[in-house]
Amino acid sequence: MALLTRIKGPRDLDRLSPEQLTQLAGEIRGFLVDAVSKTGGHLGPNLGVVELTIALHRVFHSPKDKVLWDTGHQSYVHKLLTGRQDFSRLKAKGGLSGYPSRAESAHDIIENSHASTVLGWAEGIAKAHEVRGVDDRVVAVIGDGALTGGMAWEALNNIAAAKDRPLVIVVNDNERSYAPTIGGLANHLATLRTTDGYERFLARGKDILERTPVVGKPLYETLHGAKKGLKDFIAPQGMFEDLGLKYVGPIDGHDIEALESALTRAKRFGGPVIVHCLTEKGRGYKPAEQDEADRFHGIGPIHPDTGLPRSSGGKDWTGVFGDEMVALGKEREDIVAITAAMLQPVGLEKFAKEFPDRVYDVGIAEQHAAVSAAGMATAGLHPVFAVYATFLNRAFDQVLMDVALHRCGVTFVLDRAGVTGTDGASHNGMWDMSILQVVPGLRLAAPRDADQVRAQLREAVEVDDAPTVVRYSKGAVGPAVEAVGRVGGMDVLREPGTTGRPDVLLVSVGALAPMCLEIAALLDKQGISTTVVDPRWVKPVDEELPGLAARHRVVVTVEDNIRTGGVGSAIAQALRDAGVDMPLRDFGIPERFLDHASRKEVMAEIGLTAPDIARQVTGLVAKMDNRDEDTGSAAGDGAADAPESVGGTRTAAPAEAARD
Repeated sequence: MALLTRIKGPRDLDRLSPEQLTQLAGEIRGFLVDAVSKTGGHLGPNLGVVELTIALHRVFHSPKDKVLWDTGHQSYVHKLLTGRQDFSRLKAKGGLSGYPSRAESAHDIIENSHASTVLGWAEGIAKAHEVRGVDDRVVAVIGDGALTGGMAWEALNNIAAAKDRPLVIVVNDNERSYAPTIGGLANHLATLRTTDGYERFLARGKDILERTPVVGKPLYETLHGAKKGLKDFIAPQGMFEDLGLKYVGPIDGHDIEALESALTRAKRFGGPVIVHCLTEKGRGYKPAEQDEADRFHGIGPIHPDTGLPRSSGGKDWTGVFGDEMVALGKEREDIVAITAAMLQPVGLEKFAKEFPDRVYDVGIAEQHAAVSAAGMATAGLHPVFAVYATFLNRAFDQVLMDVALHRCGVTFVLDRAGVTGTDGASHNGMWDMSILQVVPGLRLAAPRDADQVRAQLREAVEVDDAPTVVRYSKGAVGPAVEAVGRVGGMDVLREPGTTGRPDVLLVSVGALAPMCLEIAALLDKQGISTTVVDPRWVKPVDEELPGLAARHRVVVTVEDNIRTGGVGSAIAQALRDAGVDMPLRDFGIPERFLDHASRKEVMAEIGLTAPDIARQVTGLVAKMDNRDEDTGSAAGDGAADAPESVGGTRTAAPAEAARD
């Protein structure tokens, strides 16, 4: 690592010779394999952009010039070249983020790690530069997978309209997002990728012209900027230029000299330019190159020599869903699967192998996926759209106005719901149970274990007149949590060990069931009797819940979702509507973005742990006891001094509508 350790910032690259730049690229790949194999992270994408990142930082002067990364999981090399070479705690609390981070460096401009947004950012920054008279360059790096997203094309439409506004778009074309990129645009890029006659023609001309004294190099530069007619004759990149975008490429994304030449030409051009770079995801690391699934897109800790996982976990939530989808597919020919460029990450790979004609990968286009699903449902199919919980946010309007309004039987399966931890703020699936509460007719299930994933998925696909949602956590799924009884559609997980009126009705949501049972055990030690119930379907609120609540002194809800507008809020409203006047304490995720750390660390930081919750509930019951002694009343408004960021107390007083 003799060269890499000397790179403290991008300008340190300027003094390196071509041979040293090649050596540096090798050192960076060695560093990435060694570091990421220990911590886990996005290895394949970063191995593919080593030379491209070096060239970008040699041609453009960050942070004066704004280098923007779409999604940002391919920014590790960028971090190394901008002075961040301690990867020992990558994605861990207190360590480097797995994405660009404004808190880390002035070189990181945007940190939203949802795809297809970078061109909109770039267009906005370029407009601001134009208005303010700033001559800083704007460079947007976007993958061919992200380029399939609708927002990217909305931005391109606007970018192309300003032919004199400088903006460089670098298309990092590795034929993949997670898996191979699909769709019409992907086919067009493939045509450009494989029609290399133009570049071969230029390469032969360059060899001849560079040997021609005086006029050789100027003639070559002129030829490289030849008119569209010559280019279209040899390679069909006319789509971009018909939009009004200057096109340069395809360029070998692992040839630093060729990259620098192309980027320099693009930098000099006074309008929007697309530089099309061909790269290989996982380049230089044989286990990644041989991984056909996703070229080690995202990995856990691995053995660097073999690429094999350091440890094998048990069954995970995603795998349980994937297996049950195959079983359902065998039973029902109307069930089809949809993914937005994430076939393997959401567990649909087995379904795709079993039923290749019944799975649809729409690319990074969650909005289209939801509308297409509505169309399929209208025509007699039952689509199951599997997507990360955080990415469903992008399709809310379509869920509301296309699926729900039209009463379409579409099932949305939300993977990575709740606190996911190490991928940081943009990947926590902590909003779905709040934003979906407002969708009329929608039904939302939160399974607590693998058995419930199977059962509730089957219940969901039986609904043919409304959207259904099944959401579950990330990682390994724990042992089954058995019910000891049932009230309405709710499972009773623990009954109070008392014959009198129990103190607490504890409503457990989804994967937090084991923690809620632990809370009940801690309360029992304090002499506080507790019933633990799993509603299973958290929207709509079970009709039996208000009556069950009325037989207790206080209701406590615990959910792995933002508290604002979440399940606790919905239950409080249901109690008010039913005229049940009693205190309710809701525990959940505070209304703020959460820094990257392990799930356990994040949960501890926000106070969503069994001891923290038990302590606050104990205080609440103690205050109610004191108030009962002082006033003889059984009602109360709860522990007002509890941390607002963790849980709050509401008195579920009757609503006006319920009294009229």
